Order: sequence, then structure tokens, then C-alpha cells
Amino acid sequence: MIEMFFTDSNFEAYRNLIYNESGIHFTATNRSILESRLKEILRTKNIPTVDEYLVRISNDKEELKAFLDSITTNLTRFFRNQAHFDALENFVVPELLKIKKEGNQTIRVWSAGCSTGEEPYTIAMLLSEILPPAFKFEIIASDISLKCLMSAKEGFYPESRITGVPEAYLKKYFDKVEGGFKIHADFQNKIRFDYHNLKNDPGQRGIDIVFCRNVIIYFDEAAQNAVINRFWDAMANKSFLFIGHSESLFGMDTKFEFVNTKWATLYKKFI
Repeated sequence: MIEMFFTDSNFEAYRNLIYNESGIHFTATNRSILESRLKEILRTKNIPTVDEYLVRISNDKEELKAFLDSITTNLTRFFRNQAHFDALENFVVPELLKIKKEGNQTIRVWSAGCSTGEEPYTIAMLLSEILPPAFKFEIIASDISLKCLMSAKEGFYPESRITGVPEAYLKKYFDKVEGGFKIHADFQNKIRFDYHNLKNDPGQRGIDIVFCRNVIIYFDEAAQNAVINRFWDAMANKSFLFIGHSESLFGMDTKFEFVNTKWATLYKKFI
């Protein structure tokens, strides 16, 4: 029988573990979210108490990954916040084309917190349309949710999920299948999906564009600073960072410069 007793000390123990392992900060106001997720986990796995489950995830890295997966929020869609993609097309890419004209003509993109793949596929479609023939692109897409990464790799989206995709893109980059649409197999190969916890160094260097939207909002100030500084280290000397429209680097100890374009605001690393 499942006993869902979630005391203040239980909450503190889970909150500290989550923060130490991922940087995600659970406040007292979203305690109920954590409680409801735990209740479902205990019921599904037939584990009697939250104490017993805490011991399990503290000693089993794969179980810990599954737990962190279960508590993350994965809200996304194709062309989410169109203004960012307008800025990418009309400002960022033209700047990078000038910078890379005489050098390496590959634009490297990192979609950090890619969820079920709509963001990196959107970026790939857009770059395929606007880059000159001499240029190519590489996209790395990462997330802490293995379940989301598996869905992203599959590239299948029901009809309700492809809202916002232009009709021309839908015909060019998707196959109509039973129940929805599937990204063309050859196009899927343009994106490398990989598990990554933003608390850790990604091991990437020379990234030209980073998209990390609506992710750091779940971190406290210290974790936000650490993540943003890791982005700085991963990015090329002349590169651009997109964060969520409700997020800001204001007040952070960071070297990124604020950029206000005609289309959207973003940040740049120019050294």
C-alpha cells in the first residue's frame, strides 16, 4: 500500500537533491507539483514511501535520470515565439555570413532544452531555406528528458502539434502518415540529439548560435549564472544567444552584450 506522506523535511530533501543534480529550483509555491509527480511515480512503481524512493534515486543514476525527466516541464511548439526566428533570419544569419565569408562556412547551433524537437527542427528548416549554397549548418539538440529526446529523434507529430508550420515547409520537410506528420528521414539526420544536464559543461566549443528559451527561469540566481557562463565558454568568439522572452541576463555576472533588433531582443558574444 502506498503511503503518500510528504513532510517538510521530505520536501527539503527532494528539493536539495533536484537542485544539486540539475540546478532546477523548486520553491514552496510549486511544492504541490512535486508532490503530485511523486504520488504518480510511487503508484506506478509500487514503492511504499517517498523516503524509500529518495534512497533509490540517490543510489541509482538511471533511476535519478528518470525522476528528473518526470519533473521537468516540456511545453513547446514549432516556430514558438516567431519574433526570435525573424531575428535569426534577418539579423543573426546575415551577421554570421559576413563573419564567416572568408573562413569556415559552417554555422553551428545548439538547441539547449530542446524538449520534443520542435525548436531544432524549426531552426533546421529555416536555415535550409535561407543559407547560401556554399554554407552548411550543424545542429546539436539536448535535453535532460530522455523521453523527450526519444520523441524528438522519432520526429513524429500529430496534426494538433504542427500548428504554425507554413504549408510550404509542411510539404517539403514532412511526410503525411497515419495520425499526423513525420519529419523526412534525411532531414532528421541534420540534427544530433543528445542527453545533457545543463549543470555540466557540454564539452562543446565554437558554437555560433545558442537557443536556450524558457529553461533558466526554473533555476535560481546562482544556477542561472553558472549556466550562462558555460554557454559563454561553449560559444565562438562572435556568436549569438537566444533566451526566453520572459527571461533576462540583467543583473547577472556575465560578459554577454544585450542586442535589441527590429524583431526581437537577444545577446551576443563579440571578443
